[in-house]
Amino acid sequence: LSRAGFPKQFLCLTGKESLFQQAAQRLMGLATADVAVAAPVIVSNEDHRFLALEQLREIRIELGAALLEPVGRNTAPALTLAALAEAEAGRDPILVVTPADQTVVDGNAFSAAMQQAIRAAADGAIVILGISPDRPETGYGYIKVEPTHPSPLPRGEREENLPGDGAPLLPSPPAGERPGERGNHIHAVERFVEKPDTVTAQGYLAAGGYYWNAGMFVLRASVWLAALAHFRPDIAAATRTAWQQRSLDTNTTANFVRPGKEAFVAIPAESIDYAVMERCPGSAFPIRMVPLAAGWSDLGAWDAVWQVLEKDAAGNAHCGDVLTTDSRNTLVHAASRLVTLVGVDNLVVIETADAVLVADRARSQEVKAIVARLQAAGREEHTVHRKVHRPWGWYDSIDAGERFKVKRIQVNPKASLSLQKHHHRAEHWIVVKGTAQITNGDKTLLITENQSTYIPLGETHRLANPGTIPLEIIEVQSGSYLGEDDIVRFDDRYGRTE
Repeated sequence: LSRAGFPKQFLCLTGKESLFQQAAQRLMGLATADVAVAAPVIVSNEDHRFLALEQLREIRIELGAALLEPVGRNTAPALTLAALAEAEAGRDPILVVTPADQTVVDGNAFSAAMQQAIRAAADGAIVILGISPDRPETGYGYIKVEPTHPSPLPRGEREENLPGDGAPLLPSPPAGERPGERGNHIHAVERFVEKPDTVTAQGYLAAGGYYWNAGMFVLRASVWLAALAHFRPDIAAATRTAWQQRSLDTNTTANFVRPGKEAFVAIPAESIDYAVMERCPGSAFPIRMVPLAAGWSDLGAWDAVWQVLEKDAAGNAHCGDVLTTDSRNTLVHAASRLVTLVGVDNLVVIETADAVLVADRARSQEVKAIVARLQAAGREEHTVHRKVHRPWGWYDSIDAGERFKVKRIQVNPKASLSLQKHHHRAEHWIVVKGTAQITNGDKTLLITENQSTYIPLGETHRLANPGTIPLEIIEVQSGSYLGEDDIVRFDDRYGRTE
């Protein structure tokens, strides 16, 4: 289901909302009488900007800003961009930092733990969320917490004297109270440990005091910038340079911010954990952990998805049009057609319009090997689905043959494609739902359901939806070359013109 052009966070795996939408809703739900929650800041690859924007629009959450990475440089530069954006605006908020591809079953438990972390971060601590382990998991890193509270910070190493640009970061906590230790469920972090083997993981579970690292952090923007400048000044300086060379999209309604491309490419790629968190224990930067017991999962493989889905009496979890007989502990995700199972155990079957996966549920992580082979072969299935999402809607290539291709196209209300032309193909458009506004050369016309029009080869044209319901058309392309790269854009509200 996850492709390079439509990654896991945008999939609906455990409900009606995508993992990204669930993450945004969880964080917006943290507001209380003494905690105000600002609009979310999204850091993503620039190719996914419109997916994020559209999915936030669907759940009626306003975007604060979208910080668009030209290439991936891991999570430390990503968090630094967000912190710099806040500092530029003269703010120093508490940042709740979370991946967008996780799921949480118990929302109330999540909110309670996060509230605890937020209050600790307000006192100047760096706070990490630790997952209470229920099995000897070898796929996660672990956090080892101290059995008792640490001794007070050495003199001169309170928050107002942390390494940074020389300016005080935070006021001291009340007399007699150490930073980040308000409340009953906050632990000092002793150390971080890498993903263990099975025997080591069993030892961690038996010993207690070890938690899974969920990659969720809570800290002030200024504390992050100071800690990064102290531990990894190379990343801090390089990211600041890329931020200073940023540009803002002026031809879109969204707040898209692009750091300087050449400078960003030069940033060392590093995670938040390696760059800062693992260096904090014993340093001038107090790091604490709040346990999270909320049915968390990072859904790293299909077996993890099976674990969190509702199941029938035989342990089967099914999505879509599925019929089974005498089958147990299976996971089936049917996206476009009927899938049936007879007399099988512990299978994963994932059906999409262009590919089918069948795997032993215990070995579902090994799909990575198949993905690597698809990528090495340059196959399209690695990058996109047959149904391809665009900022204006989507298209589904439903048939193709020699010198023709048929697409089903949906255009969102008030959206439009670019003003464009093709050198090698003509197009026939048939409206099946809604109203289309067509630019065809020097003519503009409106056509509705059961009407059609023809775009000659080489003619400048545009398709738009002026209505309030989605527009659906059937497009028939014909010509000598039908590739997606046969397009010249003259005007585009999404900034895709050259």
